Amino acid sequence: MTGAAARLDVRGSRRSGLLLGAAFMAGMDEIVFHQVLGWHHFYDRSTSAIGLLSDGLLHAAELMAIVAGLFVLADLLRSRTFSVAFFRAGLLLGLGGFQLFDGVVDHKIFQVHQVRYDVPLLPYDVVWNVVGVVLLLIGFELHRRASRNALSP
Repeated sequence: MTGAAARLDVRGSRRSGLLLGAAFMAGMDEIVFHQVLGWHHFYDRSTSAIGLLSDGLLHAAELMAIVAGLFVLADLLRSRTFSVAFFRAGLLLGLGGFQLFDGVVDHKIFQVHQVRYDVPLLPYDVVWNVVGVVLLLIGFELHRRASRNALSP
């Protein structure tokens, strides 16, 4: 790494982006699909009261991830070791990672909820997971470019 790049905290910048990205995607899921559209709760295999409780727990977890991500970010900015490039890569990786994890693990493996009910699921599942994969691919490409730039003289 060059002198300037050596001072940057790559892992911390990436970690802050990952936390904030995953939290933002969880928040968008919670607000749009759970609350505005009312298509599902985080846990739909019980009563609606349990579904609301599970939504509240997801919301609390996303808020804790936002606070943790902001603390890491504030520390990086204070120490002047923040890397915008690795933060952006981490942000996209967090967004896509949460989306794909939710689509594969929550929806299909554990079946705690589906995107919608009483409709053909395939189009919803495809869109849900393709969005996650696209975000992950963009994040990986940004990370590859940031790593290459950090190593170049």
